[in-house]
Amino acid sequence: MKEQLIDELLTYFINENSKYGKITFPNNIDEKRKMLRGITNMRYPNYLDEKILKLEDKLLKIELEEKGIVDALSLKEVEKNIALFLGDITTLKADAIVNAGNSDGLGCFSPNHGCIDNAIHTYAGIRLRLECKEKLDNKKIPVGGIIVCKGYNLPCDYVITTVGPQICGEVTLNDEEALSNCYKNSLKYAVEHNFKTIVFPSISTGVFGYPIGKSKYVVYNTVKEFLKTNDIKVVFNLFSKGDYDEYKALFSN
Repeated sequence: MKEQLIDELLTYFINENSKYGKITFPNNIDEKRKMLRGITNMRYPNYLDEKILKLEDKLLKIELEEKGIVDALSLKEVEKNIALFLGDITTLKADAIVNAGNSDGLGCFSPNHGCIDNAIHTYAGIRLRLECKEKLDNKKIPVGGIIVCKGYNLPCDYVITTVGPQICGEVTLNDEEALSNCYKNSLKYAVEHNFKTIVFPSISTGVFGYPIGKSKYVVYNTVKEFLKTNDIKVVFNLFSKGDYDEYKALFSN
């Protein structure tokens, strides 16, 4: 069933765009899936027939079942209303997960890239990129700003995309304020909409170059200040063991 869905989707997307020319499908299902992910990563959010979207929905639901779901509410707290999670953010059941995107807000277009933006759009499905395009209407997301879309094939209800600061040289006070605003604006939206759980990645610490050893203190202080007057469970999702250890040490101290 899964391979059949991949084959149908690959056939459609290759035929949709003649620039791919004649392509021979790999024999291995994993290689086929990688090819499909790369093609959909590169696809601009133009109209797509509902029949194709439903095929992708079926595939992504199968893959989510294979990976398994973790309920954010079940995660042990390291401090009141704060938990850490080492792993894949696309497996977390929560009211909202936060996506560290870029100002275009349409997801990562680099085929099979390892960033969180790519992963979230891949496993939410093309519907997320289509909604982002509609919400933005050719506008940009300002640094520290957010847009909110449905989670679609993810186990979360909503995806909040925010844009963190890009660091060139030393971290400035403006960079700290911009990073803090990513968290503040996401949290404010979540509370205003009665969310019980929100999941944050380590915003700006990947290709945007913000050292996690500095960012974690900005993040901690921002979230702790917010939680003084608001009740919501905040999960810090760390994808790498190194980043997880940075946060674990912070809370251990």
